[in-house]
Amino acid sequence: MTVLKNYNQFNGIHWETGSVCNHLASRGFIAPHTGQPYSEALLMGVSGGAVMAYFSFTYEGHDPHARILTRNTFDPWDTMLARLGVIQTIKHSTKTEKGTKNLLDMLDDGVAPIVWADVCSLPYRSNTLDEEMWFTIPMVVYGYDTAAKTVYIADRAKTGLTATTAEFDTARSRIKKYKHRIAMLDAPDEGKLASAVQAGIWDTIKLYTEKPPKGSKNNFGLLAFANLRKMLTRPKSRLSWEKIFPAGRPMTAGLRWLYSDINHFGKNSPAERDTYADFLDEASLILGNDDLKGVAQLFRQALPAWEAFSETILPDHIPYFQETKSLMNREKELFLTEGNRSLNERKAIHDHLTERLIQSETDFPLTAEQVNIHREHMADALATIEQIETKAIQALKDAMG
Repeated sequence: MTVLKNYNQFNGIHWETGSVCNHLASRGFIAPHTGQPYSEALLMGVSGGAVMAYFSFTYEGHDPHARILTRNTFDPWDTMLARLGVIQTIKHSTKTEKGTKNLLDMLDDGVAPIVWADVCSLPYRSNTLDEEMWFTIPMVVYGYDTAAKTVYIADRAKTGLTATTAEFDTARSRIKKYKHRIAMLDAPDEGKLASAVQAGIWDTIKLYTEKPPKGSKNNFGLLAFANLRKMLTRPKSRLSWEKIFPAGRPMTAGLRWLYSDINHFGKNSPAERDTYADFLDEASLILGNDDLKGVAQLFRQALPAWEAFSETILPDHIPYFQETKSLMNREKELFLTEGNRSLNERKAIHDHLTERLIQSETDFPLTAEQVNIHREHMADALATIEQIETKAIQALKDAMG
């Protein structure tokens, strides 16, 4: 049996910054500016920080997707670690036996390694495995008990999770690129901390105000707010909500995607604006720049605006949407606080949400006029966020000179 009895790091919420946060803390590495373990807020800021991005997708045989990104997703893992001067010890294997040995060797050395696994194959997810879907993410493993056939995992929850050794081995080997990948991280280079913070801040500024590294400029930053408002309120636009997410099941699916992306998908708060504000507070200490504290307050002002936008997406005054929102929030909270123990209840919630989605095909709660009003309310709430974050980004740019 190889289980690290003293492992207690479950603060990380996002799969990339969260797994690094948990791993570094478990190794006892301390940030020089706080005297505490490196925070996920700092890692989020260094990896590229906050952003606004909007996309819509349609796939044959699936409900249409409406997606909002609220953090920089352009290669955050390598960006974060390279900027901080973190040396990675990475091992791969095409064979399960060797992959397991690599994992056990690190655990025997007292290290809880970061391991990549397909989360869609793991038993603590609430929805049934779709063979067409996969999502390989990093997570921390702090125990692999061959006798009990149990793996102990820290993965986006505030409590430990478990899988059988067979389930975990399968999840590790599902995607060739990440097959049995495992990593141990050395301490960040304190001498690179200031430059890492500066680079992360400029990433945020540029992604809000300049053409992104990939994709249309209208999908990112301040222009993305205007783009989404246009899609909501101009029905003749090519990718308008009237065309892609018309009343019924498509609109229900689109609203659920937006709400989840803002509140649930690797997040502990709406759009993580308070997390980014916490990063800026740390950045002010690291860079000796008090102006960043004022910018942090502007991003904190954006948090209730994102909350208000969430409420217009699934408002309480429409019982169908209120129930959907409550069930989604309950499912997330159960996973965060109870992990595997809540699996049956989360599965029941997921099944009920699926039934309600199907019901919306023929029993949608809004008339045609109400659909237009609903989309206009969303656009108005979005405009409030845009005003706050336009001011925040300009203040951030001014603070950085």
